[in-house]
Amino acid sequence: MRRSYNGVIFTNHALQRLAERGIKQGDAYAAFRRPDNSRYAKSKKAWVYYKTFSDKKLEVVASKNEKGEWVILSVWARPVYGDSRKQEKKSFLQRLLGEIF
Repeated sequence: MRRSYNGVIFTNHALQRLAERGIKQGDAYAAFRRPDNSRYAKSKKAWVYYKTFSDKKLEVVASKNEKGEWVILSVWARPVYGDSRKQEKKSFLQRLLGEIF
């Protein structure tokens, strides 16, 4: 794993959490760049980005540094239950059409 990935900086803490939790750096980047949802985290002056991948929901915490660069602070995954799983069982074409329309 690299500290700088596609123009985004990963803290040592985030890299350590990725390794400990078996999360791919590319998946964390995808959750950050193309989230399903996001919210502002007032306590850290950061954003939390959410993306669901089959049976897990990745959560990525990121903020801008003093240079205006995005920095990923931490990453974790939660299991997905209920209706979210049913949505993931759609075919690729159904998901693609859902994104377009």
